Amino acid sequence: MSRRVVVTGLGVVSPLGCDHNHFYERLIAGQSGVRKIQTFDVSAYNSQIAGEVVDFDIDRYIPKKEQRRMDPFCHYGLAASKMAVEDSGLDFSKEDTTKCGVMVGTGIGGLQVMQTQMETYLAKGPSRFSPFMIPQMITNILPGHIAIEYGLRGPNFCITSACATATHCLGEAMRSIREGEADVMLAGGAEGSICILGIGGFCAMRALSTRNDEPTRASRPFDRGRDGFVIAEGAGVLVLEEYERAKERGARIYCELAGYGRTCDAYHITAPHENGEGAARAMKNAMADAELNPEDINYVNPHATSTQLGDLCEIQAIKTAFGEHAHKLSMSATKSMIGHALGAAGGLESVAVAKMIEQGVVHPTINFEDPDEGCDLDFIPDQARPMKITAALKNSFGFGGHNATLCFKAIA
Repeated sequence: MSRRVVVTGLGVVSPLGCDHNHFYERLIAGQSGVRKIQTFDVSAYNSQIAGEVVDFDIDRYIPKKEQRRMDPFCHYGLAASKMAVEDSGLDFSKEDTTKCGVMVGTGIGGLQVMQTQMETYLAKGPSRFSPFMIPQMITNILPGHIAIEYGLRGPNFCITSACATATHCLGEAMRSIREGEADVMLAGGAEGSICILGIGGFCAMRALSTRNDEPTRASRPFDRGRDGFVIAEGAGVLVLEEYERAKERGARIYCELAGYGRTCDAYHITAPHENGEGAARAMKNAMADAELNPEDINYVNPHATSTQLGDLCEIQAIKTAFGEHAHKLSMSATKSMIGHALGAAGGLESVAVAKMIEQGVVHPTINFEDPDEGCDLDFIPDQARPMKITAALKNSFGFGGHNATLCFKAIA
């Protein structure tokens, strides 16, 4: 841990806007970005709501010719990366690009391209497949696009671990900087799965909320009335940088990324372990990696998907990891306002944590009206709270039993 890692740039494409300041302001205001799906006819689906990206000006970030060669997850991820770089003030033409890399992942990848290409095949036959289909679909193509954009020749790959994707990417990027392999890393996640296949697949699992008449009240983590998660899309990308060089160049530093834990439940392909053991170990490992004790943490940004089993298992894991200190923690669920952006979720939520540390105001958990049994912690309901975060954990858990936790700290 001789090399410290800090956050110097933020980029967001989200249901609450496509600028990190606007995103944060709407979170603090307790606004929901969930609405009835507008992009295709959902009348035949059990779940008809989502956190769709709105007000996204793709022409500002990607030339039209290139747009046609990318799936929406790449549109979002490349745009968020450009925002983060601009926010950081970095000029890669003046950097050693062999020490600059990218770890921006996706949980599902080019699902919309897969869908449209199959529709083309069924209508016109195999001769009409696009030669760009495979490069558009594969999950690792996004960090490739980002690297090409800036000529970044350092560590570059895609971690895909379902809903833990972006958090794993951030943690592994931090390790690359710590170990001296890189000085600057763009890290986070992107997802664009609000389409026939994405909604249809999750509906078939009965995983999604069916509160279609009240979209803004559908995502309700830890509330007794929750009935599934609300799917979302977008991208969250952070610029991570070695602390001394960031300080030397006069960079604005949002916070420090100080710890990372990663574990597996080895239990079930979609359900978390009933006692949250793997998630608790991830939190303990992240705190140990940051050389902090449980009582040093005063805020947790939970995974909090608004599913019956997932929320209860996470609360049990938090109580296991923190013991009595769990009741002294403050926590708030970003997904209550934007829904669950799958592989992008950890990136968007990490941006939120960085902003909350910098600004000293913590966003609320909305729709928390009737606490479920055992959900007796401080969830900051309804209203934002002025609060100095000294150290925070960010949890993400994915299908397959993948658990990832980050530890962010205020700069002393």
